Amino acid sequence: MAELNSSIILPLVVLISTHLLSSANEVYNIAEYGAKSDGRTDSTKPLLGAWQAACGSPGPSTVHVPAGSFLVRQVTFNGPCKSSKIVIRIDGTLVVASDLGRVGEWIVFDHVEGVSVYGGTIDGHGASLWACKATGRRCPGGATSLTFRNSKRIMISGLTSMNSELYHVVINDCEGVTVQGVRIMAPGNSPNTDGIHVQMSSYVTITGAVIRTGDDCISIGPGTTNLWIEQVNCGPGHGISIGSLGKGYDEEGVENVTVKTTVFTGTENGLRIKTWGRPSEGFVKGVVFEHAVMQNVRNPIIIDQNYCPDNKGCPDQNSGVKISQVRYNDIHGSSASQVAVNFDCSASNPCTGIGLQDIKLTYGNRPAESSCKHADGTTSGFVVPPSCI
Repeated sequence: MAELNSSIILPLVVLISTHLLSSANEVYNIAEYGAKSDGRTDSTKPLLGAWQAACGSPGPSTVHVPAGSFLVRQVTFNGPCKSSKIVIRIDGTLVVASDLGRVGEWIVFDHVEGVSVYGGTIDGHGASLWACKATGRRCPGGATSLTFRNSKRIMISGLTSMNSELYHVVINDCEGVTVQGVRIMAPGNSPNTDGIHVQMSSYVTITGAVIRTGDDCISIGPGTTNLWIEQVNCGPGHGISIGSLGKGYDEEGVENVTVKTTVFTGTENGLRIKTWGRPSEGFVKGVVFEHAVMQNVRNPIIIDQNYCPDNKGCPDQNSGVKISQVRYNDIHGSSASQVAVNFDCSASNPCTGIGLQDIKLTYGNRPAESSCKHADGTTSGFVVPPSCI
């Protein structure tokens, strides 16, 4: 039997060893960095220390938050990282520090790639801020619970977000984000607590979510393209909203959005597009809303192009945002108001290419009504209430 040359064996062993080391999953438990699971001891530095170790690892790595409650102040996980695959595995609960309200953001991931957040709970303890706002006094601005920005290949799976002071999850300037199986919880009267907000991002997928909050279950901001939303239960809340858009003149548009297989229960809106009544270069096009169930929803289908809080800064109340190619298919259930389909489009930029197919919405025990201003499109199948386009 021939013998291998020893000069070949040594480099081969080194190569295999290096590959095994680089492919091993290093686990960094925040408890080993000094975190205490009592919900009172500040665990921000241990959490950040575990992240920095994982980020600096050459191979796949995991930051582990074990069972228990961990108090965390504002923290930003900065990239880029050496590791292209980092898992944040949360088996416990991250609890916000009580003095965070003036910061604006709680947990932030910035310029990261290949990060996945699995399981666990983040608790924003927003009740005291909401109570302050209810009195009309001057209050801290509040904080968004979880933000990803300037990032790629992100996964958020099985996470529960409770009682955020402001938005629960924000995806800003990202590409390739998957959000699946999340639960978002806040009282129906909690102000500005949007469930998931997406803006300036592409190829985002949101599936299997249960969202109960005091504002939009999902809000879609400018610059969003190729967004897929499926199997979302929303309510209480303000529904799934594209907008508000057009606050700024040079705003980027929203394109290629699909929202399907959704259930809205007791929400203010169902499927909404909302734009400011002011000049803008923005647009909305290529939107599909399909297979939605409405249960006592005040505005099941609505386009509102006259949004103008306090009636300030909206000359002639005409929106410049151009809305086109929006299709509604298989939308049925009950409306809490007589007008279930309301297209209030811009007089200067009418909505075009609106499609209604197989719509059945009732108010009480009778068909609901529809209202259209400056909207043009087609209908097919059965459409109740009778279409006004």
